[in-house]
Amino acid sequence: MSPVLPLPVTPADRAACAATDVLRRVGEKWSVLVLALLSDRPRGFNELDRAVEGLSRRILTRTLRTLETDGLVSRRETAQRVEYALTDLGRSLLPLVIAIGEWAVQHAPELNAARTPSRATPGW
Repeated sequence: MSPVLPLPVTPADRAACAATDVLRRVGEKWSVLVLALLSDRPRGFNELDRAVEGLSRRILTRTLRTLETDGLVSRRETAQRVEYALTDLGRSLLPLVIAIGEWAVQHAPELNAARTPSRATPGW
């Protein structure tokens, strides 16, 4: 089996890696949450703003703009409001994000156990 990455991995390799770029986007604090909120139907800006406590309007605007720039979310202005929706590209990413979330829930006890220092193991 050949390695997944050619070694050594250079900074240029990392900068050019499409997977790194996508993981950076879905790793942002609010991106996945916004994608999830849009998973069932389009929503207006104010509706998104009210849906998440602790998310400022400024950060919501920035998150939506970034997701729109990446082609994951579309923005449509109507006479009554600005509406955001998942694009086909965004919809295709959603099952992968959901799978990571399900994996995290399934393995949370193991992850938490690994993070808890064992009393039997001497410190480093």
